[in-house]
Amino acid sequence: MHCYVYASLRKPDTYVWLSRREGFDALPEPLVLLLGELRFVLEVQLTAQRQLPHEDTEIVLSHLADQGWHLQAPPNETLSVCNQPNLNREIDPDASLVRA
Repeated sequence: MHCYVYASLRKPDTYVWLSRREGFDALPEPLVLLLGELRFVLEVQLTAQRQLPHEDTEIVLSHLADQGWHLQAPPNETLSVCNQPNLNREIDPDASLVRA
């Protein structure tokens, strides 16, 4: 499957895979708002035999075929964490507040 990868300029290390170039109309509105502006980074022919470093190729292909898009978020990160304004926070063990 031919696919197109876009990087979120708002969320570091977050990418959207699309089955159509500039097929942003397939994305749900909350996801569009979460990711902000997207920058084109890669055009690739994706097959089940191709290994991806951070994603399961079969899952990516399934999402692209079923819904036209796939979200690649940083490892160990969920969408609820992505909604936080500052991901580079330090936790002070002596305080009950999180320092930005």
